[in-house]
Amino acid sequence: MVSAWASLNKVVLGQWKVDEKSNEITAIPELLRLLEIKGALVTIDAMGAQTEIAQLIIDNEADYLLSLKGNQGNLHADVALLFEDLEESDFTAFDHDYAKTTDKGHGRLETREAWTISAPDIIQNLRNSEQWPELSTVMMVQAQRTLICGDSQQKDNPDRRYYLSSSESDARSLLNASRTHWHVENRLHWTLDIAFREDESRLRKGHSAQNFAALRHIALNLLKKETSLNVGIKNKRLPAGWDHHYLLTVLSGLFF
Repeated sequence: MVSAWASLNKVVLGQWKVDEKSNEITAIPELLRLLEIKGALVTIDAMGAQTEIAQLIIDNEADYLLSLKGNQGNLHADVALLFEDLEESDFTAFDHDYAKTTDKGHGRLETREAWTISAPDIIQNLRNSEQWPELSTVMMVQAQRTLICGDSQQKDNPDRRYYLSSSESDARSLLNASRTHWHVENRLHWTLDIAFREDESRLRKGHSAQNFAALRHIALNLLKKETSLNVGIKNKRLPAGWDHHYLLTVLSGLFF
């Protein structure tokens, strides 16, 4: 099942079942056609980094931010080399934008840095760049985690990721978008597994799996919207089953 998650509003916008004989590449366009995405920035992981999907997003007056990996061959190699050249010049070789975020807690320090390049003459010289509609920006994100124990620190190896975007937003905005993309994992899929035990579902017959996935998404949206109880989703489900008054409060989110 492929789901569309609105990071700012923290709700599921839609879903599309992946055919048993296919993969997410064919399901993503079907899901996008269901949605009103005008003016949005659509983020998709490397599986969805396809020129046809990018064109569909542009045709619907939205922008894309797509994870770029080795499945894009020459373009991935050129983007990686471009940022290597920038780094070797001590970040003076050509114009770019830069942003950095730092998060500290639970004995960890996580640092994320982003460099974006939007110069048209540089973008146009990347191999296969002409195949990507309205490609305006390439970005490198470097993340590093440091484990802190007393006075000692242990740094993990930096993790680098590359992105393509039709947006000309600054590095900070695109870095934030790349981070919130993963909310679909820890705020949707993880919650569905823990609070709704989705991974334990054995529904297979007919459209039952798809139908119950839709019901779980609706229930999750409503429970997230209800804020009178300051508890987790699982602990909101319990009073919704016990107390009709609270259940009506949750369901009222459908209308207000």
